[in-house]
Amino acid sequence: MGINGKYSIGILLTFILLAAVMLYIFPVIRMFTGIKNITANSFFLSRLAIWSVLLIVFLYSYFIEKGSFLLKDERKYSLGFYIKAVICLYLFCAIGGAFINASLQFLLQEKISNKLLQLTSIFKDNYFLIILTCLTAGIVEEFLMRGYIQPRIEKIYSSPLLGVVVSALLFGILHSTYGTIGQVVVPFFIGAIFAMFYKKYSNIKILIICHFMFDFISLMIMNFMDLKHLSVF
Repeated sequence: MGINGKYSIGILLTFILLAAVMLYIFPVIRMFTGIKNITANSFFLSRLAIWSVLLIVFLYSYFIEKGSFLLKDERKYSLGFYIKAVICLYLFCAIGGAFINASLQFLLQEKISNKLLQLTSIFKDNYFLIILTCLTAGIVEEFLMRGYIQPRIEKIYSSPLLGVVVSALLFGILHSTYGTIGQVVVPFFIGAIFAMFYKKYSNIKILIICHFMFDFISLMIMNFMDLKHLSVF
């Protein structure tokens, strides 16, 4: 099998494993532990399952592809560039995401998802779980979506644009388990912005930091916000 074939299997493997974890991890946890509802403990176990996906894909790239996990060499930048890049990315994604979310609420009258309401109660004052969740999203999702999938799509089809679009689309689809259109469209928008940044600047660390910061600020706002105001946020 050629290297492009191995890349294709790796991309499919990554998406299937992530989708399986997002869709079925809580029923599996319930089967082995007896925990019926989503609790802090079951959510902690679900984050460990997501980390295991990164480990499996890393081992696949090492033993099957026999190459570097990150096809793009990491470029080095100054501390000032890091700070400006993270702030600009965060503001662009936050403002753009808020505008998209507000537009969808106006057009579709979409209500907040039940899953998000459940998670709000789980995260309440549980700062360890908040930080773990943000680290998991920032590190695992960026390594898999931007670091692994995007450059391999680009290599297979010789199309940087397709790498950006496909990685962003998969990123959006994986958030569909929250049950709302906004939870697909906004992640797709953010995924596209991150993918374009990665294509231009080849630095996964900046994206990890920004992703962590975006989720951390969002969860901290949710932590201190009254549930009745959450749909506005």
